[in-house]
Amino acid sequence: MSTVRTTEPWSALLDAGRADGRLVREAFEGSRAAKTAPIPADLQPKLLAGLETAGIEQLYSHQLEALEAAWQGTTIVTTGTASGKSLCFQLPTLEVLCGDAHARALYLYPTKALAQDQARSIARFGLTDEVRPAIYDGDTPREQRSAIRKRSNLILTNPDMLHVGILPNHQAWGDFFANLAVVVIDEAHVYRGVFGSHVANVLRRLRRIARAYGTEPRFLLASATIANPVELAERLTGLEPVALVDDDGAPGAQRQIAIWNPPIEDEVLQTRRSPLSEAASMVAGLVRADARTICFIKSRKGAELVAKMAADQLRRRGDGAMADRVAAYRAGYTPQQRRELEQKLVSGELLAVVTTDALELGIDIGQLDAALCITFPGTVASLRQMWGRAGRRGRGLAVYVAGDDALDQFFCRHPDEFLDRPVEAAILEYENEQIHLSHLTCAAHEGPINPDDDAEILGPRVRAHCEALVASGVMIERRGSFTLRSPEDFPAARVSLRSASPDSISVIDVKQGELIGTVEAARACSTIHDGAIYLHMGRSYSVSALDLDRREALVEPFSGDWFTQPKRETETVIEALLDRRETLGVQLSFGRVVVSEQVLAYQRKRLPSNEVIDLNSLILPKTQFSTQALWFETGSLSEQLPLDVLLGALHATEHAQIAVLPLLAMCDRWDIGGLSTNAHVQTGGPTIFIYDGHPGGVGITRQGFLNFEQLVGDAQRLIAECPCSEGCPSCVQSPKCGNLNEPLHKAGALELLELMLAAGA
Repeated sequence: MSTVRTTEPWSALLDAGRADGRLVREAFEGSRAAKTAPIPADLQPKLLAGLETAGIEQLYSHQLEALEAAWQGTTIVTTGTASGKSLCFQLPTLEVLCGDAHARALYLYPTKALAQDQARSIARFGLTDEVRPAIYDGDTPREQRSAIRKRSNLILTNPDMLHVGILPNHQAWGDFFANLAVVVIDEAHVYRGVFGSHVANVLRRLRRIARAYGTEPRFLLASATIANPVELAERLTGLEPVALVDDDGAPGAQRQIAIWNPPIEDEVLQTRRSPLSEAASMVAGLVRADARTICFIKSRKGAELVAKMAADQLRRRGDGAMADRVAAYRAGYTPQQRRELEQKLVSGELLAVVTTDALELGIDIGQLDAALCITFPGTVASLRQMWGRAGRRGRGLAVYVAGDDALDQFFCRHPDEFLDRPVEAAILEYENEQIHLSHLTCAAHEGPINPDDDAEILGPRVRAHCEALVASGVMIERRGSFTLRSPEDFPAARVSLRSASPDSISVIDVKQGELIGTVEAARACSTIHDGAIYLHMGRSYSVSALDLDRREALVEPFSGDWFTQPKRETETVIEALLDRRETLGVQLSFGRVVVSEQVLAYQRKRLPSNEVIDLNSLILPKTQFSTQALWFETGSLSEQLPLDVLLGALHATEHAQIAVLPLLAMCDRWDIGGLSTNAHVQTGGPTIFIYDGHPGGVGITRQGFLNFEQLVGDAQRLIAECPCSEGCPSCVQSPKCGNLNEPLHKAGALELLELMLAAGA
């Protein structure tokens, strides 16, 4: 990338950032000409007419490549935002439906809004006689569902409805499954971690039911750019080989990129101006310059706040009419409200929208000039997806505004590397024991499991897993097949696709009198204890009571200026060693561990200063779960550190590695746990453990094990280049530390990491 300066609606904004140092890096992406291909003349005549109706006169090269690959088998398309990925799977699907009146197709979307958007997209072809799409999700009126099953040949739904509403009731869908020809999985990169591990099992159950009705549907996937698209498609579907289409033939916009770091307001604490305040000022400035803008923020509350602050700034300047053209967009609005906002964006009536990731995915909201991302969204892949919204008219501005978090400041110190950094790998573990066994139970409800017949789809260890379920009293074996012990049971209702463990605590909003979510029982004591501030879908709640016997936590909406951090004791017991190697002067291991935790108290801290308000004791039971972990024994390297420094150095090293592990795997630091000790009972010496925070594990720490050398290098630079003296939230302090960030020794951690890197040189 190269630096460029031009006169654009955002020039004044960038000039101000250059003048005071907030603009730490700017770069330029040149435009890219389209690579086109003619529409194949041998497509169904009605489809050719439909393309003409939609105004499509030619294809991008990747769309033709995807069409040709789809006839061969499983295909995944990974091209940029607004590159026409939908047409990549629409063409082969519509070709099948136009050519075979009996054929059926299934589209899976992670959100209801995407399904609605795709239904509108299909309608533009005017194939009303040949293609009869219908959305079938939780919002579909029950009185319409029977007619949809009988009439529609293209069902748009989500994994949750497929899991709990369609597969368990497959008898009612017999004609659909007997003619199922195509399954489309859009936004495949969303299916990672716990959610992806569940969906991988749901898709195997789908393939099994389709086979029972005599069909082997073709799977077509579309994804944002990720490091391992073929592996993700194989892990999701269980199918091989997978064809990859990633040579983007769509035109690329000319895009100016800005890395922006708010100014330091407290030199001692190294705290910076709120990124929300920066965002509001940017949005207001861009609106005054008549630039259509989208601003991405993690929380619903943040989206509402920035939209309000930007509008207030405009009104104070006498721009009341402009202020009315700024709006927030988030989950929780009614479908009608969301459609109105989307239409106002497309028409230009709205100039700026401040949104959560509800608009990150591929909803068509028209041409935008600027895309702002406020704090790191968790993955480089998501950031580029957001940035891709800018430049729909041939040029645009893409901005990343950093926060105080360790990764945000790490990127500001390495902006060039950040801009060139490869996207992460999307990981999942479909055989996560708790997840997999729960879906085998669902599969047994859908039809007896015969390991000889089902191993190809459900996995080579299906017999052993079913025997374990027999031993636990869930299944029985009859004449070589496994069925539920209680045939009237409906296990799908107990399995949430967002939780690794079936043992969960219900979270109930007492003001609204409704269930807002669930928390895995193993994590309940640390996240929803009495007095905790609990975050859910971007909203804050105060926990008034946790009742472990009744499996429920009572919460109320919270708008205070403080948060809570639990103090807990953690122990790890090595359960099984799966892999081991010597590297960087340490013995590195990967395997299964049992993590035991007991929450002893919680601290209240003021926002945004992190000032400690008080410490409150708790009486809670010890919990434990089995998961995947990497651990390394520092051995002789530890002997080079003073004894009074060692424990703090190990602890700070653990925090730094957890902070940068999301750079290797698409996860959040809250998905990862850790423990450091100067004398572990099993290893016999100083050891650092980093473990998956979900029962059973989903492959996060395995990614860290495989890329350990990069993990150590990233952690070393994170610490070395932070300007603080003793350690701060931008390097070694962690918002989730069970020891309340004590003891920590920044200099000792830096020395240990440098010794490791020197040993590997």
